[in-house]
Amino acid sequence: MLSVEEALTRCLALVAPLAAESVPLRAAVGRMMAGPVTALRDQPPFAASAMDGYAVQGDHAPGARFRLTGQAQAGTAFAGTVGPGEAVRIFTGAPVPMGADRVIIQEDVTAEDGVITLRPKADTARHIRPRGQDFKAGDSVPPRRITPHDLALLAAMNVPQVQVHRRPVVAIIATGDELVLPGEVPGPDQIICSNAFALAALIEAEGGIARLLPIARDTEAELRSVFALAGGADLIVTIGGASVGDHDLVGPVAQSLGLERAFWRIAMRPGKPLMAGKIGAVPMLGLPGNPVSSIVCAHLFLLPMIRALQGRPDVAPLPRTARLGAAVEANGPRTHYMRARLKDGVITPFERQDSALIGILTEANALLIRPLGDAAQESGAEVLYLPL
Repeated sequence: MLSVEEALTRCLALVAPLAAESVPLRAAVGRMMAGPVTALRDQPPFAASAMDGYAVQGDHAPGARFRLTGQAQAGTAFAGTVGPGEAVRIFTGAPVPMGADRVIIQEDVTAEDGVITLRPKADTARHIRPRGQDFKAGDSVPPRRITPHDLALLAAMNVPQVQVHRRPVVAIIATGDELVLPGEVPGPDQIICSNAFALAALIEAEGGIARLLPIARDTEAELRSVFALAGGADLIVTIGGASVGDHDLVGPVAQSLGLERAFWRIAMRPGKPLMAGKIGAVPMLGLPGNPVSSIVCAHLFLLPMIRALQGRPDVAPLPRTARLGAAVEANGPRTHYMRARLKDGVITPFERQDSALIGILTEANALLIRPLGDAAQESGAEVLYLPL
C-alpha cells in the first residue's frame, strides 16, 4: 500500500493550474491571482492632512498668530499658497496647500475674528501624510489568494479588474443502491447520502465550483450515464464503489472510459480504499464511501488538488504540534488520522473512531496524526495534528 505522502504527490501530479481570466474586483475575493498586480497611482496621490486643523508654514512658539486665508477639505483643495503668518483651515484627507509643511491640530489653537493663536504645550508633530506613503505607482502586489483587505488595496491602486486563475469545476458522483437524497423516504435497506454535501461545501470553501450529480446506482450502465454528466468538469470525484467487491464498479467502469490509474489503496486510517488517476485529460479522485473516510481523505487529498488547480502555493496541509491529552496505544501499519479535540495546546482523541460516526467528526476540531508503526505515547507527549 502507498504511503499518504506518496499518494498526495501522485494526486498533485495529476493537476496543474487552470488558465487565467479577468474578473472585476467585486468578484475577486477568494481567488488566486495569476500574476503580480501593479499600482496605477500613488497612495495618497498628494500630501494629505492626517488631522482636522490648520495648515501653516514653519515651526512656531506658543502665542504665534496666523491669519486665515482659506479652507481645504477632502475632494476640494485650496488653490492658493500658504505664506508666512498665514493659515488654511484643513480637514482630514484634504491636500496640503502649497507652502504649508505642518498641520496644527484644531485643539491646539484658539480662533477669533479670522485669526488663530497657538496655545501653550501645542503638539509639534507635522500631521501630514506624504505622497506615496502607502504605495507608489509601479509598486506591485505578488500573486496570492485575494482577501477582503486585498480588495481595498487593489481598489486604491486604481485596478478595476484582476487576472485570477479560473475556479475549478468539480463533479461529485455518489454511488450505491443504498443511497437516497435528504428528504426522500429511504427503503428498509437504504441510508441518506450525506458525504456529497460535505464535500461540495469543502470544495466551495476552497474556491472551487461543486457540481452535485445524480446518485449512480450499482450498474455499469447507470454509472456510465452519470460519468457522462461530468463533461466539462476539471476534476471528477466519486464516492464509494472503489473497493474490490462485486458491486464496486467505479474502478472497472472508469477504466473502460480510459482511466489511467495513478494508485489504488493507501496505508492510512480511515480511507484505505482511495483511488486516483486520469480519464483522458481530466483527473479523477475516488473517495471511500464511509462518511468520515471520505471527508478525511478530502482534507488530505481533494483540497490540495483544488488549491493546485488554482495555482496556489500552499497546497499541502501543514501539520502542527500539540501535547497529547491522554495516553494512546501503539499504532499499526497504517497512518491513523484520529478525530480529536484541541484546546489550549492539548489534543485529546475521541474514544470512538469508527469511520461511520459523523457525529464525532462534527465535534472534532483536529485530526491527531499517528504515524504508521508509532509506539504507544503517554499523556503529555508532543504529537502532530492537522486542524479542521
